[in-house]
Amino acid sequence: MAGRIEKLQLWARALKRDVVAMWIAARSTRTPWLAKLVAGGVAAYAFSPIDLIPDFIPVIGYLDDLVILPLGIALGIRLIPAPLMANFRAEALLRSDRPVNYVAAALIAAVWAAAVLALASWIIANVL
Repeated sequence: MAGRIEKLQLWARALKRDVVAMWIAARSTRTPWLAKLVAGGVAAYAFSPIDLIPDFIPVIGYLDDLVILPLGIALGIRLIPAPLMANFRAEALLRSDRPVNYVAAALIAAVWAAAVLALASWIIANVL
């Protein structure tokens, strides 16, 4: 059991490092444009203070953290050339600050607000 916990801790640290590396890659002029787009999206979502699926929703609340984010990182790693990714990972290890993306938070809040307004208008039109 202890071995599994250690593996999960290593995986979580690598994931955190790779998210910071994606943020660095998105800002680098050396990153190809498609990789920059994917890396920027992954980093924006990861550093947003608001989740697309709130964590308090049972089971699916952690879906973004456990599935969507690692898949986005994996795609970004495939699109970024290996030597460049190694540089971004090394730089990520040196950074201790975690950036926060308020633009992504605003976009996610707008999506939730639009969903609430759509639901409210549907309820008013069909139920009341």
